Amino acid sequence: MVSTPSVAGGGLAAYSGMALPHAASGQVVDLLGSTVPSAQTLALFKSSELEVMRLVLAAGKAVPSHQVAGEITVQCLEGRFEFTAEGRTQVMRAGQLLHLSGGVAHSLVALEDASALVTIVLHK
Repeated sequence: MVSTPSVAGGGLAAYSGMALPHAASGQVVDLLGSTVPSAQTLALFKSSELEVMRLVLAAGKAVPSHQVAGEITVQCLEGRFEFTAEGRTQVMRAGQLLHLSGGVAHSLVALEDASALVTIVLHK
């Protein structure tokens, strides 16, 4: 299993542009290695076409409205959060997955300590 360095501050914006070691092809990654209160957002890997991260938010913390060019998926791993996009707010719980088209503004707020697996399709 790979232990990827954490990104200080958490949230999506915290890792932007940072060069972090990522998992190698075929390497197992532990998504639930630490409990949310002590965990940090991790950039797990990035290739020319795909980026994957574990997003960690403490209760009450938010990722402000933003958009990315490519399609995304958000899978709630633990806890609960509100995901807002396209004028709709939905509560996501552990085990639920959401797909969002590229270019759509979205935000989220942790209703309790929560983490999610976020995938982003990168456009060249």
